[in-house]
Amino acid sequence: MILAIILASYFMIVLDNSIIFTGLPEIAATLGLSTTGLSWVQNAYTLVFGGLLLLGARAGDLLGRRQVFIVGLTVFGFASLLVGAAQSEAWIIAARALQGVGAAVVAPASLALITATFPAGRERVRAVAAYGTTAGVGASIGLVVGGALAHWLSWRIGFLVNVPIGALLILAALRFVPSTRPVRGRFDVIGALTSTAGMGLLVYGIVESAERGWASPTAVVPIGVGLAIVALFVTNESRAQQPIMPLRLFSSRVRSGAAIARLLFAGTMIAFFFFTTQFLQGVYGWNPLQAGLAFLPMTVVQFGSSLLVPRLSSRFGNGRVLVAGLILVLGGMAWMTQLTAGTSYLVGVAMPMVLMGLGQGLAFGPLTASGITGARQTDAGAASGVVNTAHQLGSTLGIAVLTAVSADATDSAARAVDTYVGGVVMLVSALVAAVLLILPAAAADRRYERSRV
Repeated sequence: MILAIILASYFMIVLDNSIIFTGLPEIAATLGLSTTGLSWVQNAYTLVFGGLLLLGARAGDLLGRRQVFIVGLTVFGFASLLVGAAQSEAWIIAARALQGVGAAVVAPASLALITATFPAGRERVRAVAAYGTTAGVGASIGLVVGGALAHWLSWRIGFLVNVPIGALLILAALRFVPSTRPVRGRFDVIGALTSTAGMGLLVYGIVESAERGWASPTAVVPIGVGLAIVALFVTNESRAQQPIMPLRLFSSRVRSGAAIARLLFAGTMIAFFFFTTQFLQGVYGWNPLQAGLAFLPMTVVQFGSSLLVPRLSSRFGNGRVLVAGLILVLGGMAWMTQLTAGTSYLVGVAMPMVLMGLGQGLAFGPLTASGITGARQTDAGAASGVVNTAHQLGSTLGIAVLTAVSADATDSAARAVDTYVGGVVMLVSALVAAVLLILPAAAADRRYERSRV
């Protein structure tokens, strides 16, 4: 029951990160949004979510994970109500930003609750695999659900439904999720301020670069200032007695490799969803429902392959399963680079999606597990925050970078292919990080476990 509550909450957050893609044209038509305003409907959520993640993660450690989890659900549910009732550009953008606040609290708290609830071993492996599956499947299903609701009912329903679901999850959490004892200690105020400001400015600069180009002052200045503040944050964390993000988390090659690989992997996949949706509607002329349903082959296969992860990880180890998954996704993305306006959906989209879905199902669980492996119980929230921060910043960076890569494309088909080529490069980099950092350490851990037996 605890796992069901955690996964349902995380699923709701991940869903709202992608449900909006297929509904964007309807939102623009309903509220009369400008192109810039429409982009900020998505970016406001991403900006606040990415900027507050480390703060939200540490708050769970210091104030109690169940308590913070419930507060986050409350904020997210209320913000969803505001999004669904939005009547203007400023209203919906502000409400999406508030959703980001709730998501930044719930996402790391949910993963930390898994670490606190399930003992290390088979139970935690299965729980973390389910969490990783939720991250991938939720993003894919969001496109289907968003397209169906926008086509049949209204884009507003996708957000309003969070209100009763959130209320039920809060009641269930109060009833079933045990209260965790807060970690005694001081709150790292400087770390909280610099992490939030630094991450927020980096995300803002990345978002602006996608809109105005990498040379634009509105992109260069925030990124430069953000990097300077992040450097100040790292310096503070190395000296603080109770840091918001203990640098010892990166003493592990596995956790460091997982952060790098997840950033690149998440950036590739969210950009894939974003640009493929535009291709399906702009080139094939499909409506939002058809565009959403086009992702079903990936979603179904991904769900099926993710169920095999606990058994495969137990037999071959997380590292090998992760590498196999990344290779499959890379193969599917390389296949997508051959897409043209005249290519059939079955050959050009559906079949490579099956390959990518198979790989995603294998990769997400091991990526999540590698990101928190070996972390101390007192650092569970911080480790979870790093996992989610890598995912969120990667998602933002992926769209920004690949938008810039495809800026000179003459039509939707050429733009999509350019982004797929960029995705191949990012996936190769993720694979290199996994092979060099995660795989050797994972193999050493397996040899150690066999020697103990």
